[in-house]
Amino acid sequence: MPLTKKPVTGMKDILPEEMAVRNYCINVIRETYAAFGFSSIDTPVVEHIENLLSKQGGENEKLIFKILKRGEKLDLSGPTTEEAVTDSGLRYDLTLPLARYYSAHAAELPSPFKALQIGSVFRADRPQRGRFRQFTQCDIDVLGDPSPLSEIDLILATTSVLEKLGFKGFTIRINDRKLLRAIAGKAGFPEEDFEKIFITLDKMDKIGMDGVRAELSEHYPEDAVQSYLSQFADREGALSEADLRLMEEVGSELPGIIAAVDAVKSADFRVQYDPTLVRGMGYYTGPIFEIAMDEYGGSVGGGGRYDGMIGRFTGQETPAVGFSIGFERIIMLLLERGFSVPGSAEKTAFLVDKKMPFAKTAEIFREAMALRASGHTVDIAQMKKNRKFQKEQLTQAGYTEIREFFSE
Repeated sequence: MPLTKKPVTGMKDILPEEMAVRNYCINVIRETYAAFGFSSIDTPVVEHIENLLSKQGGENEKLIFKILKRGEKLDLSGPTTEEAVTDSGLRYDLTLPLARYYSAHAAELPSPFKALQIGSVFRADRPQRGRFRQFTQCDIDVLGDPSPLSEIDLILATTSVLEKLGFKGFTIRINDRKLLRAIAGKAGFPEEDFEKIFITLDKMDKIGMDGVRAELSEHYPEDAVQSYLSQFADREGALSEADLRLMEEVGSELPGIIAAVDAVKSADFRVQYDPTLVRGMGYYTGPIFEIAMDEYGGSVGGGGRYDGMIGRFTGQETPAVGFSIGFERIIMLLLERGFSVPGSAEKTAFLVDKKMPFAKTAEIFREAMALRASGHTVDIAQMKKNRKFQKEQLTQAGYTEIREFFSE
């Protein structure tokens, strides 16, 4: 069988130009979040299959890359169902591994604990613009704090990163799972169907109000559907008196969170209450948020409160809330803008004649080392026959000075 040059479907090779932008963005993210008190951690990309299939990941649990058992544990002589032959899988996000991590190490960590995690995650999804099967997530989470201080801090930290990367005029859409549940309950839907109803509501931006109505009407009485959807009609994002009464009734902290962020924000964005915002993960329990940008036409990040997840590991409920930047989509938008890394070191190329004596070569390397010590980037390469094309390639790669060294 011949070898294949192309990467696996849904995954991609990253060329140097993009890699430079990615590294720059990761440095900005790390430095900004560190200033907000977040500590870097890491977890394995492979998780126990029972954790990944714990019914907390929503639709993502259908997209897991499962891993076969190894060695003697892999018995293909008996039943060969997925359950029988797999014991682990690639993580589909960073939140579930963080919950396991915290449940194992809470005694060694401060409380509350502010975690920063950047790493690859994997979903067997349909590839499309800005969506891959292997992609990088950048998460910040606060574990052990039940107060809305954490939501405010997460929103301000995330928007500070986006500001530093040159984004402005975006929107933080915000809602509360407690409000979603209260609205569904008042409409008369059965509690055991809430998650199904939320999944349909989450399609509002794709299929519109009429599409959501039609889908709900297939399963529920028309009066319940009409009562429910009337809560989402003609919304401008402002909090109405009815909204405020409902938020007070269910104990939602959204008014205070929105007011605090608006009062102290430095970046150019707005916070907008969106009663149709759902977030697909089944583990959210309170405030939820997403980043909307017109130039992408969808979400470029999101998160929320998930107070029940860690308790699934420990038996004791632990408050937790997190925010994730859509790193791949941010990189895509920056590259489409023609973004270049600011403040890069001056780049110089030394092209050396292949007949150059070793004594002279040593002098060239000595000169290159001196320039590197002063902060320059210096590349040394053997001179090619087609010097013009070689120099054009170096110029495209950002080399502003090209020196040629001949043997004679």
